[in-house]
Amino acid sequence: MRKGQNPAKFVKDVARPERITAALLNYIPFLSGFYAETLDVLKVSLESMRKDAGLPFDLMVFDNGSCVEVREFLVKEKEEGRIQYLILSEKNMGKGGAWNVMLMGAPGEIIAYTDADVLFSPNWLKRSVEILETFPNVGMVTARPFRTPPEFYEGTLKWARESATLDEGQFIPWETFLEFNLSLGQTEEENKKVYAETRDWRIVYKGVTAMAGASHWQFTAYKSTLQQFLPFDMDKPMGQVRQLDKRMNDAGLLRLMVSDPLAMNMSNTLGYLRGELKAQNAKRKAGFGKRVLELGPIKKMLLAVYNKIFNWYYS
Repeated sequence: MRKGQNPAKFVKDVARPERITAALLNYIPFLSGFYAETLDVLKVSLESMRKDAGLPFDLMVFDNGSCVEVREFLVKEKEEGRIQYLILSEKNMGKGGAWNVMLMGAPGEIIAYTDADVLFSPNWLKRSVEILETFPNVGMVTARPFRTPPEFYEGTLKWARESATLDEGQFIPWETFLEFNLSLGQTEEENKKVYAETRDWRIVYKGVTAMAGASHWQFTAYKSTLQQFLPFDMDKPMGQVRQLDKRMNDAGLLRLMVSDPLAMNMSNTLGYLRGELKAQNAKRKAGFGKRVLELGPIKKMLLAVYNKIFNWYYS
């Protein structure tokens, strides 16, 4: 039998969520080997995201089965008011499974999604939302220009040719192009050829400039748009995330990027902040042994062995 009245009945007002939810997906299973610096990377990413985003937002973090140390850090961030919504998954649901929860459950009208290794620059969110709200029928906006597969923005170019000012050229500076690709483990030499043989597409609409292309690692979109593509049925934890890129293009939605770099991939170390990317690239070019390891068949074999060992310990 109930005793007394629930005090919640007398509450007159409840807190309303911000219009924008920044949603970060994290996975750090242990703090050694590949993941030795990833907790530090996560901390830097969170700090850069909050610093002068240009617009207010609530922060949602989905942790995909990380180790105890990482979960304790996130719980402390939540208790101290730096994370508004924290979801701790017991197991790794993969990116698709996490997206199903995050993109459906985020309370904001706009969702600014990010992987946990992204370094943000001031006004990254304001600039992204400006493009989202100015251009029509936008699927997603990424806060950095880089060269993405053309087959994923065919619909964007088709619209731009008919309804906006569209120019083709080398609009992304070489240093900006190289900076991002070095963070993916590529070399300067291989990127010189790619840069020379590819182009950028710049779109101007109602006085706002954007670049054609976007990517699943960081994007801003309307929640209602993202829900059109849910649920994601991915049977692997990684490697299938371009489903979102493809589905949006096939649906004729615009996939756009801001015109200057406001987000950067840090990967699994703070080497970018320490200025190590170019030094690593020079070392990579100079080392014969490293070049041998980069040969396709050898690299494939060694990565397969690495993945097998990883699965034995952590699957």
